[in-house]
Amino acid sequence: MAVAAKNIPAPDLVPIRRALLSVFDKTRLIDFARALAAAGVELVSTGGTAKAIAEAGMAVRDVSELTGFPEIMDGRVKTLHPSVHGALLGVRDDPEHAAAMRDHGIEPIDLVVSNLYPFEDVRRSGAAYASIVENIDIGGPAMIRAAAKNHAYVAIVTDPEDYASVLNAIEMNFGSLSLDFRKKLAAKAFARTATYDAAISGWFAEALEIEHPTWRAFGGRLDQVMRYGENPHQSAGFYVDGDKRPGVATARQLQGKQLSYNNINDTDAAFELVGEFDPARSATVAIIKHANPCGVAEGASLKAAYAKALACDPVSAFGGVVAMNRTLEAEAAEEIVKTFTEVIIAPGASDEAIRIVAAKKNLRLLVTGGLPDPRAAGSTVKSVSGGLLVQGRDNAVVDDLDLNVVTRRAPTPAEMADLKFAFRVAKHVKSNAIVYVRGGATVGIGAGQMSRVDSSRIAARKALDAAEAAGLAEPLTKGSVVASDAFFPFADGLLSAIEAGATAVIQPGGSMRDDDVIAAADAHGIAMVFTGVRHFRH
Repeated sequence: MAVAAKNIPAPDLVPIRRALLSVFDKTRLIDFARALAAAGVELVSTGGTAKAIAEAGMAVRDVSELTGFPEIMDGRVKTLHPSVHGALLGVRDDPEHAAAMRDHGIEPIDLVVSNLYPFEDVRRSGAAYASIVENIDIGGPAMIRAAAKNHAYVAIVTDPEDYASVLNAIEMNFGSLSLDFRKKLAAKAFARTATYDAAISGWFAEALEIEHPTWRAFGGRLDQVMRYGENPHQSAGFYVDGDKRPGVATARQLQGKQLSYNNINDTDAAFELVGEFDPARSATVAIIKHANPCGVAEGASLKAAYAKALACDPVSAFGGVVAMNRTLEAEAAEEIVKTFTEVIIAPGASDEAIRIVAAKKNLRLLVTGGLPDPRAAGSTVKSVSGGLLVQGRDNAVVDDLDLNVVTRRAPTPAEMADLKFAFRVAKHVKSNAIVYVRGGATVGIGAGQMSRVDSSRIAARKALDAAEAAGLAEPLTKGSVVASDAFFPFADGLLSAIEAGATAVIQPGGSMRDDDVIAAADAHGIAMVFTGVRHFRH
């Protein structure tokens, strides 16, 4: 049975007479405390926070004066006391609560300022198990939740970014805070503790190798409110979870207007794709449109790679995202800005390249400081009606797979290199995916079709269009290799690829009709490699 509530209306304005400050992050703490003191607010504090306030020359009561009990157990126990939590949870207009506070000498606290031990940062630092556990805050979340629950009488501040607005509200209301303001602070406080607990529970599941815990929580901090989502009638916000994986969430934007919802989605797709290509081996450029690659290529330089990637589908590249696996240099920048581009993302950028891109004021330039590790574990989350689908990141890399030649003819070394390239790209193309590659560059991509045959035909059609645009006598699919993200259920998809000019095929295998598909390949002198790994991407 639910706990019954007493119908006691909350006051609109609550005078702020006493504040309890207990923070790990002391950003702007002293200025905030000084302003509270100047407004006549009594300051109560704990440990290092109390010491910092006292050293700044302000009067501050140690919380032990309220509790009559010292901090013990290395500070683990200091605010977990009825004199603190009674002061936070007491319903002051309830006669029974008021009597209990009087009988036990509990002085009300009107404002709590608390932020938490840096569990998330310590976890990401690779610290030892014991150190991570020690940075699980207990007293802080307890105070925050108590104050937030009793927002009818108590204001809770968990973010130094809110200090200015709190002081302004106190001044505007002549020393008080309104109920509406207290509700907003409480909502933010509960979201913060929820995110904190999500990080802790996620770490435990990871440490204990529990892939699918009974209860699963995810959290993030708002990074930006967007003009709209995928479409103008949809609202959107971008939240970051603190993961330091190089990419759009951790990148530094050097110039250009704010990223849109679609920009972020496409930029993430682009950078995850180029992360598959070792920069020590070759420069690689990927051009993305609507989360699908319209051109990917390796080259001796980024300029050369970009030219080959652009040639795959120059029409679709207009208004796309360009990602690369090396530092952006001036030569490549000069070529990229010739085509309308929304975003460029790279591990770094030279000063000259930055100046070149700056001439296009709306073009966003992002630098990440590194590449994402395609082999790293992680999770992806997709919402569905009534729930969440959670799975491990697709971290299978073709270089690590046991490739099995299933046809009479084996691929040549050049074909094998292109087959691996094609399979890397196919991993990042929406299913059903068909990717033609020749000479370290995509020459035809078919994405997101209900039929694999249609994907193959679309890729071949795009190759024809690109050949016409470039003035070539025949499409570059002639003499190419082809990758399929999943097996060919029938030989028709393979025959379509052969018709387009493919000489070698890489696919997962595993169809009931594999023998028919292999026989068709042998009949046409085609080399075929099975990977044993599928790369569906929806």
